[in-house]
Amino acid sequence: MAISPATGEPPAGPWRVAPVEDLVASVLGMAGSADGRPVVVAVDGRSGGGKSTLASRLHEAVPSSAVVHTDDVAWNHSMFGWADLLATGVLEPLRNGLPVRYRPPSWDRHGRAGAIELPAGLDLVIVEGVGAGRREFGDLIDAILWVQSDYAEAERRGIARDVASGVNGGAEAATAFWHSWMAEELPFVERDRPWERAAIIVAGTADVSPNEDQVLIAPPLAQTQHH
Repeated sequence: MAISPATGEPPAGPWRVAPVEDLVASVLGMAGSADGRPVVVAVDGRSGGGKSTLASRLHEAVPSSAVVHTDDVAWNHSMFGWADLLATGVLEPLRNGLPVRYRPPSWDRHGRAGAIELPAGLDLVIVEGVGAGRREFGDLIDAILWVQSDYAEAERRGIARDVASGVNGGAEAATAFWHSWMAEELPFVERDRPWERAAIIVAGTADVSPNEDQVLIAPPLAQTQHH
């Protein structure tokens, strides 16, 4: 399977097919003793690489679960300067077994309705987005899943997604936005290197498609680099 990640990220492998239920069992077992609070797992990876898809599949497999999107915390605030907001507004209450109802400051400033809401008593909370497993969250997240993607394929998918949604205009505007985003994302991810802390690597773009109830996984990069 050919995945050529961005500069600075070592390719993972060997890849193997695993049932989603096995991945879920591994994730839930990573928390140690999480009595009175949910297991919190970060699904991190590059834009357009398959993070949202993996987060949705984990959510569907665990009835008592919820997904938090870092894009909602970062909305109209900053591309990557939101670590304090996610930590204090979401992760710290979860760690203490509390329900969450959080409105990031920009939601008030720009009149966005609603809130990020999580009830108490969940078994699993999946935090999804570029930077979900960043270093600042080391004591607040139980495990990181790094979604490795082919850089060119992730770009193709990401621009196509934005064009289809109309969120960033037509093809020319979406492409321009993608490259302005990458100018921030690439140095951020290369500095943070979340794949080095990931417990499991999951293929987000692959030329081999497992069944809907399966995923392609690889050992932690730190483990493979020592062999």
